[in-house]
Amino acid sequence: MKSVWRSADRYRGGDPASGVQSLHAFSFGRHYDPDNLRFGAVLACNEERLEPGAGFDEHPHSHTEIVTWVVEGELTHRDSAGHSTVVRPGDVQRLSAADGVRHVERNDGDVPLVFVQMWLAPQTPGGDPSYEVVRGIADSTPYALPQAGAMLHVRRLTPGERTAVPDAAAVYVHVVRGRVRLGADELGPGDAARLADAEGLELAAADAPAEVLLWEM
Repeated sequence: MKSVWRSADRYRGGDPASGVQSLHAFSFGRHYDPDNLRFGAVLACNEERLEPGAGFDEHPHSHTEIVTWVVEGELTHRDSAGHSTVVRPGDVQRLSAADGVRHVERNDGDVPLVFVQMWLAPQTPGGDPSYEVVRGIADSTPYALPQAGAMLHVRRLTPGERTAVPDAAAVYVHVVRGRVRLGADELGPGDAARLADAEGLELAAADAPAEVLLWEM
């Protein structure tokens, strides 16, 4: 089973007056939608755009696995566990909120920052917060998130290139840039597909480079 969710239908949030624009793929904050609460372990897939100097002041999280993929610019992260990091395109950042953690996310650079942040439900809530950044993740090296029973695949495709979609009970596909074909559907930037019992599927890039994130669950 496959369902396609278009970028234009995402919920708009953030605070444009303060330089923050947010696009939410799932029910989020004031955009409550009981029919769109999660898919598999994925609770949120937010595209954030922060202008230079803008950001999210210190705020709390708990019982959530937060994975961040920077598209453009640099993300400054600080948290109550003592971590202070700059995350760049190609890096994967994970913050396991566990019993509770507070963090700050800012654009301290002089160009706009765009990142995709995905929240996943842990299989076992609680515990101590943890944090890591994997620098320059390669297409051939999936990022395992055993806390949520999930694995992140990053696929960067050249024009016309094809790649297999993982065979899995559930796969969440998010197009970061470019255009790809998935079966009979063409997906563009910000579009997503939710696949149940995926088997034998392929992604094919159109006439420009593409970048796609896939959660295998």
